[in-house]
Amino acid sequence: MFDIPIRPRRNRKSASIRALMRETTLSASHLICPMFVQEGDSNDPIESLPGCYRWSISGLVDECRRLMSLGVSCVDLFAVVPDEKKDEHGSEAWNPEGIVPQAIRALKSALPELTVMTDVALDPFSTYGHDGLVLEYPDGSIEILNDESIEVLCKQALTHAEAGADIIAPSDMMDGRIAVLRAALDAEGFDDVSLMSYTAKYASAFYGPFRGALGSAPKFGDKCSYQMDPANAREALREAELDSMEGADFLMVKPATLYLDVIAALRAQSKLPIAAYHVSGEYLMIKSAAASGWLDERKAMLEALLCIRRAGADMILTYAAPDVAAWLRDEAGQ
Repeated sequence: MFDIPIRPRRNRKSASIRALMRETTLSASHLICPMFVQEGDSNDPIESLPGCYRWSISGLVDECRRLMSLGVSCVDLFAVVPDEKKDEHGSEAWNPEGIVPQAIRALKSALPELTVMTDVALDPFSTYGHDGLVLEYPDGSIEILNDESIEVLCKQALTHAEAGADIIAPSDMMDGRIAVLRAALDAEGFDDVSLMSYTAKYASAFYGPFRGALGSAPKFGDKCSYQMDPANAREALREAELDSMEGADFLMVKPATLYLDVIAALRAQSKLPIAAYHVSGEYLMIKSAAASGWLDERKAMLEALLCIRRAGADMILTYAAPDVAAWLRDEAGQ
């Protein structure tokens, strides 16, 4: 009997063989670009998110045209709302002439092939900065109302659908909202509008740069009564099962790189497409380390997103989408 050594390195000995063996791929078609849109004509850089902007509607259209030329065909819109338009109920969220419906109409008119997704939650529109309606008690404590919040989220979702949104992405984490939103959309003839559920949105410390970009941090309290405990993974499987039964078209895990186990667990359980949100804090860590000279930004960002794909994500929301798409095009020699 021969003592034959096993040499896995034979499958890594050249770039060509490594390419043949590669199990996971990353392309521009896997990317969704979160984008911030504001009133007025200026495009303002966001200090907390280097490389990102609060876009005017015309600037948004131009940037989306550039994204499509790079192979990124889906964007997710977030509203930057001036304080004077915020109230306790977040009523600007379902204004048909609000900034998001205006942006949807402009994008679908100029770029009809672009897939437009919109965030549905009250935090950018509410003086409280919470994702749902807030009930204050005399002792100073608060409750985030569940069913009452879903009622107004339906108004917001219908406003976006009427403007031409392709995908509605409720990020509020209220119980049962997927079923109610699906019924509301179908009842108004929007049965072709998809729902991407923030299925496992964790109460993470890594949302800070995003909240700075929108001015949407909670004014008091925290979001732990509706967003998930970072300690829990099995709970995400329960949430995914419920969202699937209620009619979700996509499931999302947020954040991404710190929750690869959750992505993998959902991938193993569900037949639905899985999205992962590479959130602002995860993005900024790489950008900041690269700016200090400690990391190669391009290599680090591509590795982070590839690993999210490897864990089982079909698509990734990332602020790095424009840069990553350009890097991938360069690597392909296009």
